[in-house]
Amino acid sequence: MTGKETKFTSYMGDTPPQFANRSEEECAKILDYYRIPWMYEPRTFVLERDEQGKVVEAFTPDFYLPEQDMFVELTTMKQAHVTKKNMKIRKVRERFPEINIKLFYKKDFIKLAHKYDLSQE
Repeated sequence: MTGKETKFTSYMGDTPPQFANRSEEECAKILDYYRIPWMYEPRTFVLERDEQGKVVEAFTPDFYLPEQDMFVELTTMKQAHVTKKNMKIRKVRERFPEINIKLFYKKDFIKLAHKYDLSQE
């Protein structure tokens, strides 16, 4: 995303992550700093299929933290988009009750950014 590839020591994937935005990259840096093993978008949850079985709605959380067995989704978007993400996370929880998933809002990320002196988009 930034043009230069950051070496992540706690990343557990096979290929370098391709972050969708800078917030995701900054979150990955925090996880790495604290040596928290993480994966980037390792699983997609099918939320709805049509009559033919074709996937019509799915959700891929940003991070998976294997030691905590938790998926993490970041949202720094407008409220209208946040509402859609909340709906998808609610569907994940309904359809996959065994899945531990946490949504971090823009305000949560701003607190982290200030605490760790990270630049914001």
